[in-house]
Amino acid sequence: MCRLLLALPLLLATLPAWAFPDRPITLATGYAPGGSTDIAARLLAERLAANLGPEARVVVENRPGAAGIVASDWLRRQAPDGHTIMLVESSSHAIAPAALVGGTRYDPVADFSHLGVIGTAPLLMIVNKDFPAATASEVLARLRAAPPESITYATSGVGTIVHLAPEMLALDLKTRFVHIPYRSGGQMLTAIFQGEGQFGIAVLASAAQQVRDGMVRGIAVTGNRRFPSFPDLPTLAEAGVPGYDIATWNIILGPPGMPPAVQAALNRALVASIAEPALRQRLLTAGVDAWTAPNGPAEARDFLVREVAKFRTVVERTGVKLEP
Repeated sequence: MCRLLLALPLLLATLPAWAFPDRPITLATGYAPGGSTDIAARLLAERLAANLGPEARVVVENRPGAAGIVASDWLRRQAPDGHTIMLVESSSHAIAPAALVGGTRYDPVADFSHLGVIGTAPLLMIVNKDFPAATASEVLARLRAAPPESITYATSGVGTIVHLAPEMLALDLKTRFVHIPYRSGGQMLTAIFQGEGQFGIAVLASAAQQVRDGMVRGIAVTGNRRFPSFPDLPTLAEAGVPGYDIATWNIILGPPGMPPAVQAALNRALVASIAEPALRQRLLTAGVDAWTAPNGPAEARDFLVREVAKFRTVVERTGVKLEP
């Protein structure tokens, strides 16, 4: 027995070290293929694998349902070994916890490991091509002057960020609009093109091509600065709504309790990926402005804490509620 104990350190030293990852990593999203969140996940997956190592594989898995709520609840119950992670955004991790009647089953911060911010994405205010105003300031002036509930806006559903954004605008303009919800971003855009909704505030990546094709007119972006893909469009704050600043975002989370070494490995690969000029440009084309601020797990957690608090205030101001 003594000889065995003496030989054990030498034996352990000759064994191959465990390397992460040792099998494919699942990068989940809470949406169907083809949407802006899915596109961002697929752009990231390829470079994330390359930066994890030559044998690493990252596979995107779509788990649609309730604007990411179903997938987020699923994620928190997975093994915390780093082989299951998820790209989430504001709907599931900031809006739903505040707006859903009874709340979500998960705490949007405490029930997850925080691996890094991918970037932010402003929304794009669009109007029907025959809307009787041209510039952003003219559109806002007409919205202010119109009798309450005489202007309609379309969305992709109740309780989404594209629902909250026009409601915030109505509060800031001291008026009320009529909400016409649809089941998807595509239906929302079609409704505005056909005039069923006079305007909308859409996910930029979803609306960009229709704006370029002249099917709808781009008016302004909702973030705190102009977006590089549409440099001629002002922010709503520039156009006459001081302080207006609403954007969605993408952040990578894992199940709670992930080992610090695994979190660090994933974070290093993520930060290296979004620092690559080619990926940054591809994300920009998809409507995501890649993150440039400090971006370790602690910073990612702090970012999420701030955004949860911000959207809780927006939900309280607008009074928007989601029925379970």
